[in-house]
Amino acid sequence: MSLKAQITEDMKTAMRAKDTAKLGVIRLILAAIKQREVDERIEMDDAAVITAIEKMLKQRRDSIAAFESAERHDLADQEKFEVTVLQTYLPAQMSEEEIKAIIAKVVADTGAAGAKNMGKVVGAVKPLVAGKADMAKVSGLIKAALG
Repeated sequence: MSLKAQITEDMKTAMRAKDTAKLGVIRLILAAIKQREVDERIEMDDAAVITAIEKMLKQRRDSIAAFESAERHDLADQEKFEVTVLQTYLPAQMSEEEIKAIIAKVVADTGAAGAKNMGKVVGAVKPLVAGKADMAKVSGLIKAALG
């Protein structure tokens, strides 16, 4: 079953269970998928759906930081709930050790040294960890590895 079909089935399940909070988040996901399909005239595969969900996660994390700095904990809690629902549709996240191993291999393969080669390393690492790691965290680890 494709990820998009799984999300649709979860929407039906949430409707039957009258779980309005989860239903709202699932509808947001499906709306984002449908919007991109209409805009780009494509049928999204699992990789594209994961990319869309990652974008939504980044937006939620930014909102959480903004709401907490403004001391709007009620809104931050709602965003945190949405993050937990969104994360259920992503593949299992890689551990920090796994990410560091990939970064070390890419740095060795490309011969990168110093911050000036960060773009090259990020470009090589990104497809290897797509959907399995937070790119902000990966970027920080790459910066640390390059010194």
